[in-house]
Amino acid sequence: MTKNKALVVGARGVIGSNLVEHLNGLPAWEVIGLSRRGGPGQLAVDLLDADDTRTKLAGLTDVTHVFYAAYQDRPTWAELVPPNLAMLVNVVDAVEPVARGLRHVSLMQGYKVYGAHLGPFKTPAREDDPPHLPPEFNVDQQQFLEDRQQGKAWTWSALRPSVVGGTALGNPMNLAVAIATYASISKQLGVPLRFPGKSGAYDALLELTDSGLLAKATVWAATSPAAANQAFNITNGDLFRWNELWPKLAAWFGMEVAPPLQMSLQDVMADKGPLWDRMQTEHGLAGTPYADVSSWGFADFVFGWDYDFFADGSKARRAGFHEHVETEQMFYRLFGQLRQRRIIP
Repeated sequence: MTKNKALVVGARGVIGSNLVEHLNGLPAWEVIGLSRRGGPGQLAVDLLDADDTRTKLAGLTDVTHVFYAAYQDRPTWAELVPPNLAMLVNVVDAVEPVARGLRHVSLMQGYKVYGAHLGPFKTPAREDDPPHLPPEFNVDQQQFLEDRQQGKAWTWSALRPSVVGGTALGNPMNLAVAIATYASISKQLGVPLRFPGKSGAYDALLELTDSGLLAKATVWAATSPAAANQAFNITNGDLFRWNELWPKLAAWFGMEVAPPLQMSLQDVMADKGPLWDRMQTEHGLAGTPYADVSSWGFADFVFGWDYDFFADGSKARRAGFHEHVETEQMFYRLFGQLRQRRIIP
């Protein structure tokens, strides 16, 4: 059996960590993880440093697939472009000349391509929707790959998930962990679980993407000829409204709900670190730093979407990817994993 050699860039994040786990469970793959901080079995690389990237990746001559899921946050949309484009360019510049058997470069994107972060956008969003006014680093990254691939033997793909559900800690964009932490602290304080977002957000139509489902789709797109040199929306396959799902999530934690109350989690949860430390002692938890479960800014962002937020995932199905996940059950599974790992009580 021919072995594929995967380089997963951004291997510590919600997306990358699940992709590494999925690839390690497949018989035909070897995996190298890459992240800024490194870790067990991972390379520590500063992707913003072209020389460091070239030096650290010079020995990866047998890499066949690059899975790019790295991200650097910045205060404004315009400021996101230079570092996030540079990191991808540095990776390809380092790997392509030495990995003579390179077959595919996979790019992780999102609904920012459709302007979803700016306000109400056309739904369902489709892969061939017209672009919006820049800046947008996802678009620049894809354009770089399209241009770089011309005349080459390797192909590219771009995956566009919605908000991704996973359990990786220390990540600035982890909604499931934020909800679980918010619920656990609310329960500890004896208050009901209130939806903290805008009133319109409680009623908007949404979708999410399970990290395990996304990992399967990413490998499918990287290995299927029908997916070569294309972008695909990857979603769980169902839609929901918080007004129906939120009480069910509260029930999982054994909590009552009360009417929504708009509040900034970044503000109201800022002083809860000492309480979190006491909860860990009281409930015999794993000792996870509060900063590692505090994706409050991202949760505020998601709960502020008072407009429909979903895309058409049928293109991937037409091309051959048919996996789907029920979003409600996804949350229960993720919460259960966090409880099993003693992250939450």
